Amino acid sequence: MASEGLQGHRARKRFGQNFLHDRHWIERIAKAVNATEGDDIVEIGPGQAALTRELIAGAGKVRAVEIDRDLAAWLKETFPESLSLIEADALTLDWTQVAKNDNLRVVGNLPYNISSPLLFKLLEAADHVKDQHFMLQKEVVDRMVAQHGSKTYGRLSVMLQWRYRMQKLFDVPPGAFNPPPKVMSSVVRMIPKAKEEVPSVDFELFSSVVANAFSQRRKTIRNALSALLSAEEIAACDVDPGARAEALPLDAFVRLAQKAEALGRKAVTPGTTVD
Repeated sequence: MASEGLQGHRARKRFGQNFLHDRHWIERIAKAVNATEGDDIVEIGPGQAALTRELIAGAGKVRAVEIDRDLAAWLKETFPESLSLIEADALTLDWTQVAKNDNLRVVGNLPYNISSPLLFKLLEAADHVKDQHFMLQKEVVDRMVAQHGSKTYGRLSVMLQWRYRMQKLFDVPPGAFNPPPKVMSSVVRMIPKAKEEVPSVDFELFSSVVANAFSQRRKTIRNALSALLSAEEIAACDVDPGARAEALPLDAFVRLAQKAEALGRKAVTPGTTVD
């Protein structure tokens, strides 16, 4: 059963639009979010409001970020009292300013073409977020929740799991969307860890260690981090210099970044070599 929406509006490829229309999946996602009266919810990319209606029904009022001017105009006309619209690119927003308090709930069917950059962008506001529920390409969600030792484990896995508790909830088939994407989608729940649970580390240096480690997956940690740490310094972190990045758990990356910080090293971009 299709949800009500803006008649005649065609999904725009440049915005990565695929509109959710299947009632079963709309209700299942809404149930996972479980919006309640007074929740501070911001929906990224409300589109034709399939999920927005459910969020408003639960929370009473919702904020949303929409980049498509035509959809934004329709949304403002359709929900004049219950929807506060932010007409902007979610990637350019200062999410610490979007958060009114420390209980922001972020929801969205994220466009595949900006999903990873947006997830990294939202890290900046994690201290102000209660939870995040996103629908993304299944392949991306699998990477987000992957554990060390698996082929899908990578930079996205480490950086997000450092800050959030991650849970893949369920898959959503292509037929639930209009137009149907060529891939399966998945819904993920992300709950920020309490500050005392987040390993203390210089974020820029930690990001550099992780990015360099995974920049060429076939390289050993000794070679991948040669611009940051020597083999002896890596070994001093209780990390095998001959191991590859995908074999290292999160806490190993934290120890490596803490060692680099203690030695006064600076963040370097992947591919930098030692003079």
